[in-house]
Amino acid sequence: MRLAGGGMMLKLFAHVALIALVAAPAVAAPSPAGITAAAQRPAAASVQQAVAAQVAALEKQIKGRVGVAFRLLETGESGAVAGAERFPMASTYKVAIAGTLLSLVDKGQMRLDRMIAVTQADVDQTGEVANRVVHPGVMLSVANLMELMLTQSNNTATDKILALAGGPAAVTAWLRANGIAEMQVDRSVNDLLNDFYGVPAGSPFVKTLMARGLSDADIEKSAYSANAAFEKDPRDTSAPVAMVDLLGKLLASPLLKPESRDFLRSVMERCETGAARIKGLLPAGTTVAHKTGTIGGSINDVGMITLPGDRGHLLIAVYTKSSSLPEAQRERAIAEISRSLFDYFATR
Repeated sequence: MRLAGGGMMLKLFAHVALIALVAAPAVAAPSPAGITAAAQRPAAASVQQAVAAQVAALEKQIKGRVGVAFRLLETGESGAVAGAERFPMASTYKVAIAGTLLSLVDKGQMRLDRMIAVTQADVDQTGEVANRVVHPGVMLSVANLMELMLTQSNNTATDKILALAGGPAAVTAWLRANGIAEMQVDRSVNDLLNDFYGVPAGSPFVKTLMARGLSDADIEKSAYSANAAFEKDPRDTSAPVAMVDLLGKLLASPLLKPESRDFLRSVMERCETGAARIKGLLPAGTTVAHKTGTIGGSINDVGMITLPGDRGHLLIAVYTKSSSLPEAQRERAIAEISRSLFDYFATR
């Protein structure tokens, strides 16, 4: 959930591409047609202690809170630091929205090729659905809306998909029905951003904020600064372990039909945001299916790393909050944790 102001607002607030850090090259294993997930068991105590020590050091560096959960699917080895603590999901909640919608596709209640109109009212709320497409008269398939939601974190596409999924309450009900207890989806992107920026409830967010005449600098300052009241709100939050559990169910279990599971994984592997987060320090060419999230003091990334050779698939969720340091410093924390876990599971 990103935002830029002034004349750039409609073009930039839904997504910002980031430049990856350079790392040593490696050949990643291809994405398999299916992944066999083992029952969960604790990772070695030494690994969990090392991750806890690293998180403690990084929290001092970013002057904020960090939560981590991980699981190697093929062995079930798992661990967490602040794994049960709630963090604002920001745009990582789009993973849950995608899962709910795809479950409807599997039941025959929704089609990926169904065409959906994007109206001026949608643009007034959450901005353009694509760069340079600024006029009414846009229709996109559900599949393309899903692509925009997950690869570019487009907020208008998200609210269209959320509505098709039945709304926030339906997503949370789907999570509960599938055993995900410590995660909830409560608001559309429009409503969430209204709350974060103090825009009156029910207002079209983008149109209202633009009318205030704020500069890009003013909006950016709020967009990347910790907001204690927002962080205390339990709405649209998740525990890191809950997100890893959801990722495992979506990407490596029969929860979705194989076609939907493969569709979701392939879209998440094309994610264009957050190149300096989970992927930031991984060897070049490493396949990562992931989804980022950004709002206020929270810089997040969640997903699945395909390890080299036959070493398996590593689920990881890294959440941060309460930090107002520059985005790059917080992203570096996510990258360092991800690289440490990658090195352990890829080289042992």
